[in-house]
Amino acid sequence: MLLTYRALKRRANAKKLEIRTPNGIDEASYVRIGGIDQWISIRGEDRSNPVILEIHGGPGASNLIFIPRTRTWERHFTIVRWDMRGAGRTFAATGPDGQGEMTLDRLYADALEVTAHIRARLGVDKVLLVANSFGSVTGLRLARNHPELYSAYVGTDQNIIGGGRDSSAYEALLARLEKAGKKKERAKVAAMGPDRAAWTAEQWSEYAKTVVTTDPLTYDTMKTVVIRSLWFSPLHTLRGLRAYLKGMTFSEQLGPQAMTIDEYAEGTAFRLPFFLFQGDSDVLTPPKPAQRYYEAVTAPVKDFALIRNASHFASFRHPEQFLDLMLTKVRPVVTGEVTGEAVGR
Repeated sequence: MLLTYRALKRRANAKKLEIRTPNGIDEASYVRIGGIDQWISIRGEDRSNPVILEIHGGPGASNLIFIPRTRTWERHFTIVRWDMRGAGRTFAATGPDGQGEMTLDRLYADALEVTAHIRARLGVDKVLLVANSFGSVTGLRLARNHPELYSAYVGTDQNIIGGGRDSSAYEALLARLEKAGKKKERAKVAAMGPDRAAWTAEQWSEYAKTVVTTDPLTYDTMKTVVIRSLWFSPLHTLRGLRAYLKGMTFSEQLGPQAMTIDEYAEGTAFRLPFFLFQGDSDVLTPPKPAQRYYEAVTAPVKDFALIRNASHFASFRHPEQFLDLMLTKVRPVVTGEVTGEAVGR
């Protein structure tokens, strides 16, 4: 019965994904990026809409599973979803031995190659950069260094590592474990210490899992949004789901690499419109550090907004709220329909 219900839901989701508009686009294929074949999907109902390049999180967590939830976005934007090395279909094609160099510098270089491919394929001068969760680490660097390639930067579930200055999320986790009487789990987290740059990949992964399972809203989002999206994805067979999860485990090696980053030292000056849309109840990438960084940013246009009743995965739990922010704050700026003063600074 369970597999029958899954088949019915996947069929319904596949129908939901159909793009029939005359000027629409729905294509996906492997493209040679950084010396390996990487999966790139391009979807939208009107090719004249602004083009979004998504930089997914995880690490290793492809956004392809969320397409049915974010289908309405494709009425207003052409969306490029790229499975990075170590993630999704890119990982599934050749497994762990075929992923090549797994470093943040390599992902950054890959992203620039993907950007060049998109600009040529779709005939656009600039693309709109939308990065979520772990992808926002690379997203900030791309936006800061290449305003000539991107029309704006949108970060959601934005990571602000800040050279380890802020340990509020870590302290909040210890407090939740203390309150719940989970002495063993608290001792394990306490033994890690607040310096995330000193953690191993296993500790980094254990910390993230503990955060997710100890916060009711985050745990509910994981079950009702992430796991359901995986299970009912029309784009993933059961074998594909196994590869998806293996890719995430494989990509955990990237986690500790990011923990040494100091976004303030790398720079707060951006020469393109800059937006952060954060879940108001996110305990994994809390809104306060993101807002502090936002306040330090200088940009031609900038805006910050909270997604209501949202934990991590805010844009996927509340895709309509996120779309409303994109349509009212971002799209008018990248299409030149309003001035910066009309949006906010």
